[in-house]
Amino acid sequence: MAASTFRQISTRNLRKLRSRPVSEISGALGDLGTFLPIAIALTVNGTISLSSTLIFSGFFNILTGLFFGIPLPVQPMKAIAAVAIARSFSNGEIAAAGIFVAACILVFSVTGILRWFSDVIPIPVVKGIQLGAGLSLIIASAGKLIASLGWIHPSWADNLIWAIVAFLFLVITNAYRTIPYALIVFAVGLVFAIIVTAQSGSLPSLTFWRPYVTVPLGSDWKTGAVGAGIGQLPLTTLNSVIAVVHLAADLLPGVKTPSITSIGLSVAGMNLFGCWFGAMPVCHGSGGLAAQYRFGARSGSSIILLGIVKMIVGLFFGESLVDLLKRFPSALLGVMVIAAGLELASVGESLNTTGARDLAGKGPGIIGDSEQAIGPILTDYERKKRWTVMIVTVGLLVGFKNDAIGFLAGMLCHWSYQLPGLFTKIRERLTYGRLRV
Repeated sequence: MAASTFRQISTRNLRKLRSRPVSEISGALGDLGTFLPIAIALTVNGTISLSSTLIFSGFFNILTGLFFGIPLPVQPMKAIAAVAIARSFSNGEIAAAGIFVAACILVFSVTGILRWFSDVIPIPVVKGIQLGAGLSLIIASAGKLIASLGWIHPSWADNLIWAIVAFLFLVITNAYRTIPYALIVFAVGLVFAIIVTAQSGSLPSLTFWRPYVTVPLGSDWKTGAVGAGIGQLPLTTLNSVIAVVHLAADLLPGVKTPSITSIGLSVAGMNLFGCWFGAMPVCHGSGGLAAQYRFGARSGSSIILLGIVKMIVGLFFGESLVDLLKRFPSALLGVMVIAAGLELASVGESLNTTGARDLAGKGPGIIGDSEQAIGPILTDYERKKRWTVMIVTVGLLVGFKNDAIGFLAGMLCHWSYQLPGLFTKIRERLTYGRLRV
């Protein structure tokens, strides 16, 4: 990165932090609804070190904010985490899974495969992946975090009443976006967790980080790479690299969008370094970016602040935080995840307007009430075709809970619309050949 570019990013980070500090702090907390439950579950299973995860993910947060200048999240690799939790992976097995995915993404990045892949994927499929990921977050939150709650259970601090209050507050902040929703909800949840933890006598204590090295053995590579790593690859490629670059361009049009290659190298570097020390495999995800944007983050300063806090907490408290974090109200976390899902799903609205990259700048356009072009003129057939491709991608992704299946279904649908044109070209070529004879 050129020195001038780095200075521009740093200047913008500082300017945003000074002009809207509360919003940047609130936005930094937007992705905790995904990060905390997975990190806690893996820690309780003995699969990762919470201290190492906080320290390394915090360090990566700081680097991401400094070099990209946008609220790009550092979040768990969900496919790996799901398998690791279900099968109680060892330290070596989850490290092997993360290192395997990182090595593959590194190869894809330096060879240009990622960039080529991004160029050939149609925008309706990309939008479908984003919309599907948003709906998946909402469904997962409603089905796992909130559905298990009762009206007064499991405790006075965590129940359906608090979930409803948090959701109503979220609805209000849709009209008043300057209210730091995530900051307020997180502060309330933290107070509740501290009170409940204090009642049980297990408050965090000063516990310095003791680093150790995790070296995967032969069997670890087989279980981790084959059992979890292969399933993570399409998710990382599609949602953590390609979709996140498109989303950054949609949400922050006035900011330079990171390249596909740079995001790929970032994902690879984080895991080729952190996984050897017991840290959770991480990536950048469109869901986390949408969440942090929804709650106010507009620059890299938000995640730099988050990274500093995570590193301090990891260095001095680490594993002693597990009991406290386990008692953070699911009702509040669940609504934060729903908000992130809604923000991510909303990008599908721009499919047939100039908000879609492949339509931007194509005129003439349809003129809206504000005398601005809101989209190129498309026939009803073209609009329906693009919408169908997106919905097929969404439907199969959500139905099978698998990004790869959704992606393949969307691509097959897209290619099916190309068949008439392909047959016409073949027929013309055959006819032309006969005429020459």
